[in-house]
Amino acid sequence: MEQSFEHELDLRHTLESLAAPSSAPAGGSAAALCGALAAAVTVKVARLSGQDGLAAQAAALGARLADLAPSDALAFAAARSALSSASEGGDERRDFALGRALDRSSAIPLEIAEACADVAALAGELARTGQDDSRPDAAVAAALAAAAAHAAVRLVEVNLAVGSDDARARRARAAAQTASDAAQLVL
Repeated sequence: MEQSFEHELDLRHTLESLAAPSSAPAGGSAAALCGALAAAVTVKVARLSGQDGLAAQAAALGARLADLAPSDALAFAAARSALSSASEGGDERRDFALGRALDRSSAIPLEIAEACADVAALAGELARTGQDDSRPDAAVAAALAAAAAHAAVRLVEVNLAVGSDDARARRARAAAQTASDAAQLVL
């Protein structure tokens, strides 16, 4: 009997939304969703391996990342709007609003990077200790989470509009390095 996964993996609407020039979701939302997908694979491997604690942690991270995708889209749209208003000349209130919008648009990708680092660490652990036939999936989950963390770093740096020595940029890079280290141990 052939299984149909058509309804289970229907991501077309989300992909169309990401691709639409008029929609707010962009790279940050994509990174969050990639991290959420990695977390879902991690949950599956943990469950197959009888590691319910790791499954619960990965599920919580996946839910957090799924929630961060639309939050990032909203913050990105607000930052774009504030940037377009700022081009109309200096105004103290408008400049303050721009600073807050840029701060928010960098805070969410930082959260994404850190959550993805946690997913990569869990997946890396499962790639070493999980059920033998599911270990390759855990390694893939670690690699996906690391890639998503690195993508989020770029957005933190760009959205901050400050030097790369900013504490948030350093935190994001540290999270991405942690994720990469976890993925490299199992690849």
